[in-house]
Amino acid sequence: MGHEVNSHQPETLSDFIRELTGERTAMCYQCAKCSAGCPLADEMDIPPSQLLHLVQLGLPEFDEQALKSLTIWLCLACETCVTRCPKEVDLPKIMDFLRQESMRRGLVNPAAKNIIAFHKAFLDSIQYTGRLYEAGMTADYKARNPMSAMQDMMTAPKLFMKGKINPFPHMIKGRKAIARIFEKAAKKDKR
Repeated sequence: MGHEVNSHQPETLSDFIRELTGERTAMCYQCAKCSAGCPLADEMDIPPSQLLHLVQLGLPEFDEQALKSLTIWLCLACETCVTRCPKEVDLPKIMDFLRQESMRRGLVNPAAKNIIAFHKAFLDSIQYTGRLYEAGMTADYKARNPMSAMQDMMTAPKLFMKGKINPFPHMIKGRKAIARIFEKAAKKDKR
């Protein structure tokens, strides 16, 4: 007898979540404590508990609805939901996965444009210097989001004069290790 090759491909978003994050969406029994405690639930288009329920159902149209939601982009990862969850479902970890999958599939909610611009500018700063470089991140964000170019224009000189903004980045010693982390994440993202 030969060895069987495991060619099982995850079929649903819930399967992908379990495979890539270890989180089991089926553990949620819809008590809605996550939604009740979420500081941004009122701003979300789908409350966190209902978003998780969409994913649990395992139907392509509900998976797509979850990936197109604004909710996944508004999650602060404050972990209030995990603290309140009787089953300890790590919803911020799931939300992070859903954001990445939403971008990968091209299903990003148009209202999340500024959030994504900030997200990319933040990661670019980390990738380049190994830590947050505020002036560079701000310039990167403003370039990605031209509508905000003049916003905070009067604040920047004051912050610079008080020594709160350094015009030059501080490069950490382990930048090669940081580069490897980004390379590894990029390879994993191309599944």
